[in-house]
Amino acid sequence: MPTHKIDPNQWINLYSDYLFNYTISRVNDRDMAKDIVSDTFLAGLKSMKNFKGEASERTWLISILKRKIIDYYRKTNSIKGQAEVRMQYNNNTELEGDWIEERVADPFEKNAEDAMENTELASAIQSCLKKLPKKQAAVFEMKTILEYETETICNELNITASNLWVIIHRARLAMAQCLEKNWF
Repeated sequence: MPTHKIDPNQWINLYSDYLFNYTISRVNDRDMAKDIVSDTFLAGLKSMKNFKGEASERTWLISILKRKIIDYYRKTNSIKGQAEVRMQYNNNTELEGDWIEERVADPFEKNAEDAMENTELASAIQSCLKKLPKKQAAVFEMKTILEYETETICNELNITASNLWVIIHRARLAMAQCLEKNWF
């Protein structure tokens, strides 16, 4: 029995700041972050029928957002994808109506290849986490994977907020290097 309801009329007021901050920290481009958040809201509207109410509306939107960020990097890291992104975001009026959204897979329509890739990524992340120093691994997992609030992590690990950000920065750098070697 669904316990959460969806109300798209409140999305911008309730979630746009959080989704934007989440996105900007991952793509480091304000305009692209705005576009990705907009795409997320649009995909949410298109996928409302798939909302089962098992997660909160925010959690559901974040899962769509994460998929959009992954798709953005897939597109920009492939030669074809780079051409598509340039084509989609230039101001050429001849391409009106030809949006990336039309080419992005619905996050709720996963195929066997997606499932296998997600399993491989999860395995690579766990392997890289084991290589980190214990405190870095704990902070990375709590902040990035479990999405705990800064205050919660600081209280649990008895560290300051500035110490947390130094640790998470170092952990992210190490994870990126490890994943680049072991997964990409």
